[in-house]
Amino acid sequence: MTEIFRYGIDHLTPNTAIKIARGEIKGILTEESINNVNECHGTVITIAKGQKPVYAINTGFGSLCTTKISYKNAGKLQENLLKSHSVGVGDPIDNEIAKLMLILKVHALCQGYSGASIGLIERIMWHIKHNFIPKVPEQGSVGASGDLCPLAHLFLPLIGLGEVSIDGGKSYIPTEKILHENNLKKFSLGPKEGLALINGTQFMAAHGIKIVERLKNCQDHADIIAALSLEGFLGSKAPFDKRLHEIRPHPGAQIVAKRFRRLLDASELIESHKNCNRVQDPYSFRCIPQVHGASRDALIHLEEVLTCEINSVTDNPNIFQNNGNPIAISGGGFHGEPIALPMDYAGLAASELGNISDRRIYLLLGEKGEYGLPDYLIEESGLNSGFMITQYLTAALVSENKSLCYPASADSIPTSNGIEDIVSMGSISARKTLKIIDNLEKILGVELFCACQAIDFRQPLKPSPILEKCHSYVRNRIPHIKNDEVLSNYINTAIEIVRSQQLLIFFNE
Repeated sequence: MTEIFRYGIDHLTPNTAIKIARGEIKGILTEESINNVNECHGTVITIAKGQKPVYAINTGFGSLCTTKISYKNAGKLQENLLKSHSVGVGDPIDNEIAKLMLILKVHALCQGYSGASIGLIERIMWHIKHNFIPKVPEQGSVGASGDLCPLAHLFLPLIGLGEVSIDGGKSYIPTEKILHENNLKKFSLGPKEGLALINGTQFMAAHGIKIVERLKNCQDHADIIAALSLEGFLGSKAPFDKRLHEIRPHPGAQIVAKRFRRLLDASELIESHKNCNRVQDPYSFRCIPQVHGASRDALIHLEEVLTCEINSVTDNPNIFQNNGNPIAISGGGFHGEPIALPMDYAGLAASELGNISDRRIYLLLGEKGEYGLPDYLIEESGLNSGFMITQYLTAALVSENKSLCYPASADSIPTSNGIEDIVSMGSISARKTLKIIDNLEKILGVELFCACQAIDFRQPLKPSPILEKCHSYVRNRIPHIKNDEVLSNYINTAIEIVRSQQLLIFFNE
């Protein structure tokens, strides 16, 4: 039986949103949410028919807020808003992110503070149900009055404009064609409905949901892959001793150390460490709990803030009842700063995971067999260059990530004639953090490739049972490299292993 999520009523988590987008959970309207929406929509109609100017309901937008708009032009005002704000450029965003934006918007509207009608919400849900996902350009939001530009593109199909994808983002077709094929007309927007659609942080928040999902996967794989590298390096398990982390009890470090104690349990390779003459391992092995743990702490913070955000109303103005009298209150609940800062922080956390991974790769490649491994992890080095250039690759990716770590949220450029004079640039925080994670997945794939090659040279000693299963899984897809050959296909396979989450199965058994 499909699990049910009640829009506007239930508490939404990033994981739940992902499951709704993938059809694993069904989002529905309930009588309670319908009543909340209808009551608020009725209030907006009352305000729109009144003489008192109320921002965006019977006035213009932004610096045009002093221009009065008649009730008969209320719908035209809202339709014009979608058209005029659709100025985005660049490639379309990922299809799943666009679908998440639709889901987040429905959940926000159903809380009954934005003035949208049930008909509008049902039309958005129609898009979600049938996977008719709008085309949204990636560039154009400054993350201030929410994500005005990308949200305008997201909802152009409601008024018969724009394009939608029916194949997961592989191609796009005109909305007009989809509406005709389904015997539907464009939706006629009512007072405030256009603004309710484009005010909000759904572009940033949807990207944030993907950041949480993908960075969690990277963190879990970074532990497994680093443990494989530690095995191949014949490193020490001492840095993961529970006692060390009880006297410096950062939550992330404690989580990582505990995971490593399990990952390294019953390892013949780790036990052999006592026979080597190394007093301490280099930092990239010895400080794994501290570096990996700090990354986990950053993601925990982002997930907490993001969960608050996706259950919030990020519209303006918001509609309330004051002793039975309708009231619209203007504020800054659409501003992206609360999630822009932690998304920048998450990008830094992801970059550091790549940085330490590159350092472990460097150590595994060795120098004159200092650590008991052949130069560049190949038997006849000199004639063969082996894995030498894999570290050049990760060095390039790490450098690219470092250049992406400048916090977008540190910047602000005034817009709308100075009315919107401090903006978050959170959309840029979100997009570049996903790019950093994309590079991180590649770096971890390379480390996995190198770590398994290093473990081969330690036979007949075996890694821990968990890591032996991981090693075998990789070896079923990537062979041991004996002589120089083109490595890029193997590297891509290793990257796909990270992205597909297969190694986590062995840890969770």
